[in-house]
Amino acid sequence: MTRKSGLNADHIHEFSRRAKSYTRHNVIQKKVVEKLFSKIDSNPGKILDLGCGSGAVYDRIDWEIERFVGIDKADQMCMLHPKNEKITLLHADFEDEKLLNRLGTFDMVISSSALQWARNLEKLFDTIAQITDQIAFAIFCDGTFKTIYEMTGMQTFLPNVQRLLPTLEKRFDITYEVKDYRLEFPDNLSKFRYIKQSGVSGGKKVLGVRQTRELIRKYPLTYLEFEVLFCYGRVKK
Repeated sequence: MTRKSGLNADHIHEFSRRAKSYTRHNVIQKKVVEKLFSKIDSNPGKILDLGCGSGAVYDRIDWEIERFVGIDKADQMCMLHPKNEKITLLHADFEDEKLLNRLGTFDMVISSSALQWARNLEKLFDTIAQITDQIAFAIFCDGTFKTIYEMTGMQTFLPNVQRLLPTLEKRFDITYEVKDYRLEFPDNLSKFRYIKQSGVSGGKKVLGVRQTRELIRKYPLTYLEFEVLFCYGRVKK
């Protein structure tokens, strides 16, 4: 599954520039991490976190670990991540196959709210299957901001659940759940400020000023929509 709209330099700059704002406004991402961890039924000692951000995954770990490696392209996000002798943080591309293979093996690879930015999920899943036995992923999918895309006629850059599942099932024996979230706001301006400040959009600028104002004026819902695929599994033998 290769997509042209991966995490490019503009996205990375936006995440870095808004790193502190992101940690204050990532309401949905925090809910997603809690949901993801609610179904992790083991206590892996060696963990690789793809798209580690400012540390939401690490902060949720409540058992003793041996080693934690976090990878993120946004250096300012990594600067906000917790640090100790068991943590290794890499300011790098989590799709770098050579890098992942150099890191050795892990008990579990976790990714929360990051894999939707991958340029080539098929190749990434192949690499992950070589370095771990267990996975736990939360991936934003194309039901996110559904009404906005329908109103504007824009094409979403987020993956589709039904096309993503076969890609996962090719490599992993999985259980999964698709969950829809609604985040309420007092007015439309607040909604679009959230999109800009939270990092959910990855800094992707696709509307002009006039289009944005029109969308803010006409957006019909009291909430923003989010669709997340939660996936757990083991590598197929």
